[in-house]
Amino acid sequence: MRIPPGRQQVVLSALLLDAGRVVSTDSLVDAIWDEDPPGTARTQVQICISRLRKSLASTGAVLVTRPPGYLLQADADAIDVRRCERLAAEAEVVIREGRDAEAAVLLRKATGLWRGATLSGVSSRSLGTKATRLDESRISLIETYLDLELGLGLHHGLIGEITALVEDFPLRERLRGQLMVALYRSGRQAEALETYRRGRDLLIDELGLEPGGELRSLESAILSADPSLLGRIRTPDPGASSVSTPSTVPVRTGVARPRSEKAVDDPGSSPAGIEARPRQLPADTADFVGRSEWIKAVESTLTVPERGHAVGVAVVIGRPGVGKSAMAVHVAHRLGEERFPDGQLYCDLRGSRDQPTETADALARFLRALGIPGQAVPEGRDERAEMYRSLLSDRRVLVVLDDARSERQVEDLLPGSSGCGVIVTSRARLTGVPGAVLAELDVLEKGPSLDLLRRIVGPDRVDGEPAAAEALVRSVGRLPLALRIVAARLAARPHWSLASMVNRLSDERHRLDELTHGELGVRASLSLTYDGMDALTRRTLRLFALTEGASQPGWVAGALLDDRRLYPSDLLEPLVDAQMLDVTGIDPGGDPRYRYHDIIRLFARERLLEQETESDRAEATVRLVGGWLGLVDEANRRIHGGDYLLLHGEGSRWRPPRRLVERVLVDPMDWLEGEQDNLYAAVDIAAAAGLDELCWDLAVSLLTLFGRRCHTDEWAAANRSAMEAVRAADNRRGIAALTFSYGCLYLDQRRNDEAELAMTTALEAFTGLDDTLGRAKCLRELAHLANMGGDRRRALEYCERAHTGFESIGDIAGMGRALLLSGHLYMSLGEEERGMDCLLRAREYAETTGDPRSRAQVMRRLGQYALLRGEHKEAFGILSESFELVRELRDPIGEGYLLHDLGRVSGSLGRTDEARGFLGRSLAVREQIRDREGRAEVGLDLARLLAGLGEREQAIELAEQAAGVFSERGSKRELAEAEEIIGTLRPRAPRGRSSGCSGPSRHRRGRSR
Repeated sequence: MRIPPGRQQVVLSALLLDAGRVVSTDSLVDAIWDEDPPGTARTQVQICISRLRKSLASTGAVLVTRPPGYLLQADADAIDVRRCERLAAEAEVVIREGRDAEAAVLLRKATGLWRGATLSGVSSRSLGTKATRLDESRISLIETYLDLELGLGLHHGLIGEITALVEDFPLRERLRGQLMVALYRSGRQAEALETYRRGRDLLIDELGLEPGGELRSLESAILSADPSLLGRIRTPDPGASSVSTPSTVPVRTGVARPRSEKAVDDPGSSPAGIEARPRQLPADTADFVGRSEWIKAVESTLTVPERGHAVGVAVVIGRPGVGKSAMAVHVAHRLGEERFPDGQLYCDLRGSRDQPTETADALARFLRALGIPGQAVPEGRDERAEMYRSLLSDRRVLVVLDDARSERQVEDLLPGSSGCGVIVTSRARLTGVPGAVLAELDVLEKGPSLDLLRRIVGPDRVDGEPAAAEALVRSVGRLPLALRIVAARLAARPHWSLASMVNRLSDERHRLDELTHGELGVRASLSLTYDGMDALTRRTLRLFALTEGASQPGWVAGALLDDRRLYPSDLLEPLVDAQMLDVTGIDPGGDPRYRYHDIIRLFARERLLEQETESDRAEATVRLVGGWLGLVDEANRRIHGGDYLLLHGEGSRWRPPRRLVERVLVDPMDWLEGEQDNLYAAVDIAAAAGLDELCWDLAVSLLTLFGRRCHTDEWAAANRSAMEAVRAADNRRGIAALTFSYGCLYLDQRRNDEAELAMTTALEAFTGLDDTLGRAKCLRELAHLANMGGDRRRALEYCERAHTGFESIGDIAGMGRALLLSGHLYMSLGEEERGMDCLLRAREYAETTGDPRSRAQVMRRLGQYALLRGEHKEAFGILSESFELVRELRDPIGEGYLLHDLGRVSGSLGRTDEARGFLGRSLAVREQIRDREGRAEVGLDLARLLAGLGEREQAIELAEQAAGVFSERGSKRELAEAEEIIGTLRPRAPRGRSSGCSGPSRHRRGRSR
């Protein structure tokens, strides 16, 4: 039976570890996500349970729902941990009966159930703790059966096995002692002593500790040829009367204590007369600045009396170089003597290093600092923790645990007394430290950053170059470590100006080289964290540096690594935990958004160039851009009701899991709008990488966003970038598609001559390429241009050719657009029956595709012709319905047109106040989208209305503004109308004029696309 890796394996592991007991849903959520689970976490657990039930159906195991969670019912012997417990329990019984050989066999069977490390491959922090405990239990059971077999005189056959175990667990003193005994009994006294010496050297080098009392006594016994070493030596530690199962870790020693050993009778109490008051804090930072809010929060946590019997614990977290250690030590010095007069303990836990400090070793250091002689320090971690808590129970001591890796490393270092306080710093998000208050440090604000510069460099130099000082702060992202390095370099070189340092930092390729001074270095600090990550997380950090934009969605990580998991943000969360990536917010689908700090981005890009091959970088870039393009394709299909009106290239798409797409594209237009910065950046990334096909494909696919949301500046920029790429590659179809896109842009900007040239050029190119869709799209836009130029018959000819082209490829949206314009043209030529037929067919196609914008456009034309027929109320109803559609779509162009139409209809109905309101709103929309000609057209109608209401000055102002635009554009008819209003109002105030707008609809030069 194969269980897919990921969540299902985590859930099954959690259920197996507690088989026969109810495992709550909350526990399963914690096991899967550790912290910050998604809002759908419980649903996802239910899905995992459902799939596991199917997988387990053939095994006889039953997965039962039982509040508050689930219960796994299975034969105990089918679960290896339960078999191990049973065998260990049987061994305990036979040991009591003196049958040591049988007990050893049973324990060998128990440990033989392991096939490598427990839960290997299952990624879960909470389960990892249990797995570690089980692995510890296995080693303890091995030590126990070795004890038994040594007692049975089997030492010759055990040497090889114990030697391998000592190599695997070199710091485990019980195993080393057993090897020494086996060698000694085999007549290899020199090798036994060499085994001790190697172990002693290793302990001193790795931990700075001498071997424990038992091992030292064993060495003395070997040196003195103590006769007890040749007898039955299996003797349990005092108080250890049983073989432990995986649930209870054994505490038995590996060898009997020789007669010369002196044991500590009561290791839980401190020797009398000891009153040590340790003062272990490093020096405070003299130029510490800012952080007042965080200092207050930490001090409050440590000193507030309301916490009852609980110890105050403050966990300071943040990215590398943000100043966690400096702040912890600064606060510790502020509180030290006054609040914690019995001492201050400090330990660098080295959590960001390859080999973190073991908790047991930190406890030993603290115990010695508190006055316990080295020989009285207990051997076991648990016993050390008990003594530590006992010593601090009636003291007021502050404990600073710097650079912690995990909650497990910290837990046994927490005092049990409320009189004590603890400050923990970590690059990881240690949210599981019991009772802790989290303080997450970010970069310094601008003011404190400049203050730090002044303190190190000197106020005269900083105040003498204020602009350079601010630029310096910006260039290092206000990261304290980077800022301190820059300041130290400037202080060491008084002949350097601040501006020269800014110039040195301006080249991103060498910025990290500049951020080094003496033993300080940003690169070195970040490398510690980077080197401590697993291979997948390091690669994620490298490839994520390929992205641009203010923030990124989680699926991007899946594309970069070609990983199609349903929740690809799981790839990024380890970087967030390590403070190498920031979460900037939550997107509408409930998923996190991510970004790098500028300095970390530089580091990631360095590693990208150093450790990823050129081909790997290129493939990841293709997947990144292809991921954006695939989602844009799907968004367009949902907006247009199908794959209509869309020119596609042959660029490779990377498609995330379907369920993720559904979650992301709940509202496709909103998604396009929300991701526009990343989409524009993807066009530039593709252009820079020479991915011309992907580049033009994505740029042209964004026409829906550009046109419907009036992003004309971004439209022009994307076209420029993509056009450079396709021209460099001589990509003829890409050039044709982008020329068409330029034509559409010019149309929206009312640059009609340029639009016609672009469309004609694109039409020729598509004709040469035998591209039916491209040709039909150009003909439709040329028809629109011909209509605006007054040549309706030519426009009809273009429309018919466009319709034929769309029809030949089954593009019903394109057919609808051609019919919409044809209907308008026929109506304008007085052929109302043919015009209405075209409009009704266009409406059918719009309803078939389900595109509300197409429906709104058809309804607008129907409303206009109801107005033309004098059916004002019907026209108002149709246009109002069309307006509601475009308002829901948040389409500013459509809103501008329809508000104008509604203003004219309201004027024809005599509703002057309503007409004024509609026209005023239309004017505001046209101003917002920078449509000068559209604003002039609306302004002309509003001027006419205001003139009828006697508001002479405002009417003249609007008419003059409109006249200026019409004069520039060469719009003679509209210019004459504006000048007529001005001429009428200037010599005399208007009296007795109609208050309505002109009734029939006129052709406007704006597009209704």
